Amino acid sequence: MKLLTYKEDGQLKLGIKTDLGVLNVEKAGNTYNQEVPKTIEEVINNSENGLSVLDSLAKTALEVENSSLFLEEESLTMGPAVPNPGKIICVGVNYKEHAEESNMALPEYPLLFSKFNNTLSGHNQVVYLPNDSNENDYEAELVLVIGKEAKNVSKENALDYVFGYSNGNDLSSRDLQFRTVQWLLGKSPDGFCPVGPYVVTSDEVGDPHNLQIKSIVNGEVRQNSNTSFMIFKCDELVSYISNYMTLNPGDIILTGTPEGVALGYPEDERANYYLKDGDVVTVEIDKLGKLTNTLKQETK
Repeated sequence: MKLLTYKEDGQLKLGIKTDLGVLNVEKAGNTYNQEVPKTIEEVINNSENGLSVLDSLAKTALEVENSSLFLEEESLTMGPAVPNPGKIICVGVNYKEHAEESNMALPEYPLLFSKFNNTLSGHNQVVYLPNDSNENDYEAELVLVIGKEAKNVSKENALDYVFGYSNGNDLSSRDLQFRTVQWLLGKSPDGFCPVGPYVVTSDEVGDPHNLQIKSIVNGEVRQNSNTSFMIFKCDELVSYISNYMTLNPGDIILTGTPEGVALGYPEDERANYYLKDGDVVTVEIDKLGKLTNTLKQETK
């Protein structure tokens, strides 16, 4: 199942992507007198029952072909696929070739850092580049969405705790990132964590370790790799992180980016690849759709 959030009357609504368009879950529930989850958080927090209810609702609406319940996806203002995660955990240097292009040593343990909720943005949302940064970079990443409380889980069972997957773009202002030894500033400008357009449930994705992953800037493919090349795989990451902090439903993990980022080019060429005003970036991962954002230069 492909779930999404969209903005209507100043609120984020829950939708399901179908062959007839995006099912308006709340309206469909009212039409068929069914009690349904109103937000993606409600679905994730009660995933077994929530998904069963939504599956039944979608089947009914599709069978009847009630066009009034479906919305054109292109007409929607999308929100972040997961709008209120308790934690945004990011993994740095998790592809060997990216480590090499960045002149960084291969990590012995997962290199973890965080972003905050101010960084979240949705599909087709404009993201503003900081006015004092000239080295803004794109990073296509697979996002894990945690579905149930995970503490000290084994690698073997770790993926059972993943509700679904999404596209993410770990946007990074490199000059701010490396201004100090802490990366936080360069990783956390407003909007610098687009996630979407969907959360695709784990059963529909299957193996997360064999997905083609790309970033495309102004129509040019910059990154083109596969999640099979991760140093620390998704199950390892969930297990490792859960040993030190409890993962809760709705938490998200950005699992690292492959080679091809602007930082990976020779220093005298990077200015040609860093993001500029008007650039359009798309992150595309098998089975997860395409996440697109336009970059604009922030003005004081």
